[in-house]
Amino acid sequence: MLNSISQLSILCRGDILTMTTLAASGHPGGSMSMVDMLLTVYKHANISPDNVNSLDRDRIIVSNGHTSPAVYSVLGRLGFFSIDEAIVGFRKSGSRFEGHIERIVPGVEWSTGNLGQGLSAAAGFAVAGRLLRKNYNIYVFMGDGENQKGQLSEARRFIKKYNFNNITAFIDYNRLQISGNISNIMPQDIKAEYMSAGWHVLEIDGHNFNEIDKSLSEAVNIDSPVLILANTIMGKGVSFMENKEVYHGKPLSEEEYFKAIDELGISIDYEKYKREREQKQYKNEEEIDNKINNPINSQVYLGSPILYSKDQKIDNRSAFGNALYDVIKANYNKNTPVAVFDCDLASSVKTDKVLKEFPDIFFESGIQEHHTATASGAASINGIISVFADFGVFGIDEVYNQMRLNDINNTNLKLVTTHVGVDVGEDGKTHQCIDYIGILRNLYNFKIIVPADGNQTDKAFRYMIKNNGNYLLAMGRSKLPIITKENGSVFFDNSYQYEYGKIDVIRDGQYPLFTYGTMLYRAIKVAEILKENGVSVAILNVSAPLQLDEKILGQYLSNNIAFTYEDHNINTGLFPILSQYITINNKHTKLVPFGIKNYTLSGKPDEVFKLIGLDEYSVAERILRSLKSFLKNLI
Repeated sequence: MLNSISQLSILCRGDILTMTTLAASGHPGGSMSMVDMLLTVYKHANISPDNVNSLDRDRIIVSNGHTSPAVYSVLGRLGFFSIDEAIVGFRKSGSRFEGHIERIVPGVEWSTGNLGQGLSAAAGFAVAGRLLRKNYNIYVFMGDGENQKGQLSEARRFIKKYNFNNITAFIDYNRLQISGNISNIMPQDIKAEYMSAGWHVLEIDGHNFNEIDKSLSEAVNIDSPVLILANTIMGKGVSFMENKEVYHGKPLSEEEYFKAIDELGISIDYEKYKREREQKQYKNEEEIDNKINNPINSQVYLGSPILYSKDQKIDNRSAFGNALYDVIKANYNKNTPVAVFDCDLASSVKTDKVLKEFPDIFFESGIQEHHTATASGAASINGIISVFADFGVFGIDEVYNQMRLNDINNTNLKLVTTHVGVDVGEDGKTHQCIDYIGILRNLYNFKIIVPADGNQTDKAFRYMIKNNGNYLLAMGRSKLPIITKENGSVFFDNSYQYEYGKIDVIRDGQYPLFTYGTMLYRAIKVAEILKENGVSVAILNVSAPLQLDEKILGQYLSNNIAFTYEDHNINTGLFPILSQYITINNKHTKLVPFGIKNYTLSGKPDEVFKLIGLDEYSVAERILRSLKSFLKNLI
């Protein structure tokens, strides 16, 4: 085996140099220092072209995704796809063999490129394996410079805490990064850092196949997560490339390429590949199938919806907590486990009842939001449902990059944030998440639900648990009145079925006021004040601001003036979303916004709203002035 794998590694090095030289871009140096380890692990692990979609397979995560040439060469040589296809298509527009690895490539488990997230993804895979009672092994590859990232400290602590001893991590310890030697760029003692976190560290020669193979056998029998610190040489195999940081991200010229191939002692028809690359045409972007399939949660039980009476006042976060507990009871020990992830806020985000009664599905990360965002997303692509509950500024603002990578990976994350908008109590502007819609609007596949009371919260949460994809359920902090119909009965009653994108007509009227979330009950008060002044206002609840209900908009955007009312950044919330719709659809409607114009004050919500002019009386007065001015100009 060792002779054959050694010969295969030489071929892989040839592939790496061929694809990067043809593309005139890429990262050959690190790819050549990692390829021996990658090849050995892929041959050792329970992963093959035949079981690439099996829940029982081993998982291999390459966190330093810029070493894609090594990944593609190994997978191609092992039969996951045609190596010729990878060589010709590498970094060519329209090809699935992109500059950083993507899940659309068979054998790639996690799309990476944002360094520092792969170990957290491994933790998420381990969570799913434990809850599904699968005994697969997880292997993670990282660069040495990458370990300067703080998220890796979070991940290794979490992995040790939960004794995920099926995780074996490799560090490509070539001691070079883009700007030079790692000891000059940012000194660190990688070995000591992992050992202090409770990991067992094996140090090997990362180019010695006997040592790599032996370390894999040892790791399986060690009662701890294992780090294999592999001493390697950047550019290994080509003398003029070795230990030269310039080749971290610089391909060879054609002259250098032929010199290197001659030194490797192999024969490659470079001109053939060059012609094929020049002639190769891929489909237009709209025709490329980049869809990634996850295991379908076919059996998810929704439990029994809870109906709150019109005389109750309940905060939406408590309604979420009650619904979560009910759903977990319904699914516990069933086909589709639900995992709950927390960052030291269980009592505030109302997941503490789950922690108390179902501790085995509750994963407490402490104050480690970056890791938790990635781990919860990664867990969700392995046949379980992930619920990550946090404050808005931590679970959205702080971890945007992690959520972006979740979105790229087509995860099935149920993100739940409390303390959004101004409704956060006296914590003040640092805790007022007034930008959550604007932030997640940048992610193409995230859906946002902002429920208006406890009843809509209950139904919306059960809806998003049942439906695949990334969802945010966003809520404030305070207790809210139950929304009622004009006759006093509960609006979101047992007959109400949550439908994503549907705008609820809470009150009919002449002039539309669009709102959502904690502002809905205030908007109803605004309508009552205006009614006393002879003005009829329709109250429209836009609980899914990223998907507008065109039927309702067509009906209510016909009176030439409309209003938005939200405790969100006025520049990035519902107002610009509706403005865009009006512009694109050539609606001749003046839209008047009421929202947050700057970082605002600390205090009880009612007091803050009054101070910034967003209380019901102030808004009603400004609507009257706007209508008076608008109607005057029509004459």
